[in-house]
Amino acid sequence: MTCGKRLGSAIKAFAFSISLASAGPAVAQSSVELETVADGLSFPWSVAFLPDGGYLVTERDGVLKVISDDGVQSAVAGVPEVFAQGQGGLLDVVLSPDFDTDSTVYLTYSQGSPEGAGTSLFKARLVSAGDGYRLEGGETIFTGNNKAYGGRHFGSRLAFAPDGTLFMTVGERGDRPLAQDPSSHAGSVLRLTDRGEAAPDNPFVGRAGYRPEIWSYGHRNPQSAAIHPKTGKLWTVEHGARGGDEVNIPEAGRNYGWPVISYGRHYSGGKIGEGTAKQGMEQPVHYWDPSIAPSGMAFVTSGKYPDWQGGLLVGALRGQHLARLILDGETVAGEEKLLNGLGERIRDVRQGPDGFVYVLTDSDDGRLIRLLPN
Repeated sequence: MTCGKRLGSAIKAFAFSISLASAGPAVAQSSVELETVADGLSFPWSVAFLPDGGYLVTERDGVLKVISDDGVQSAVAGVPEVFAQGQGGLLDVVLSPDFDTDSTVYLTYSQGSPEGAGTSLFKARLVSAGDGYRLEGGETIFTGNNKAYGGRHFGSRLAFAPDGTLFMTVGERGDRPLAQDPSSHAGSVLRLTDRGEAAPDNPFVGRAGYRPEIWSYGHRNPQSAAIHPKTGKLWTVEHGARGGDEVNIPEAGRNYGWPVISYGRHYSGGKIGEGTAKQGMEQPVHYWDPSIAPSGMAFVTSGKYPDWQGGLLVGALRGQHLARLILDGETVAGEEKLLNGLGERIRDVRQGPDGFVYVLTDSDDGRLIRLLPN
């Protein structure tokens, strides 16, 4: 365990800039200094910030940890049993918008069953228990019917909308056609109440053959979700296959194409579906080819990073960097690779209430790292 440890002797991680084919002038280079808040984490997946200080971190094998400001870690009792295989396990964690009064946390996880494993949503209160914490009154409030065997494509990220509804992303579990089947939760963005029920004004409520929880469908494996701080719209980022990772702004009732259209190819090199466009299917805001394997995202509003304000940060697993997307409204105008010298898979990225950006590295000795601007 490391308490506020600097990486090396004030080592700086310098980024280099890249330009998209459609982008404007080259992006100015950024540099940040890295400070390890905690290490020794086992494949950490998500981080949330406690209002009185400290952090909640999920580990994929099913452990939820509270980490103090000085890096001390303690496991939280009462976490649901997870299906920890492949990409499955304990996934996202978010606090209730009313956490100060209700102490409620929400977790997504892969839940096993005789029919296979799917993505579920768990709700509980975080309470002090002696010198530690536990989850009290916990219950699984939503269970997706995206069940399948194996450990692929569970999603899953959570984001509370300004109206109090909860967006939840769900992967298609490697069964591609299910992403086009509206009777399945697989490959979709869900919009739920805080009780795990379908939001009553969802686009498919009351429509035969459609799951009422679905907000949008035709997604592959979205492992990033965040609410735009100005527009209040949901943005997501999802994994493609060999190429074709996508940034989307999912709209009610829309079909985002997977696996009928894609900007990637199968891992075998074969063509996916019918091409890159089809009537009635939405185009991404941005895509990557080759893939960066995106996971985690955050909009930057903090004045601590004046050059980054208004932009979007996306973690890259395969790419082993932090992608900074420069936005012009809902258009990506440029891109910069950050932390590419770190040599780590970036699983999550968040802006904390202190204004600093934090990232989680995805390994059996994972770290929670604070980015200090120069």
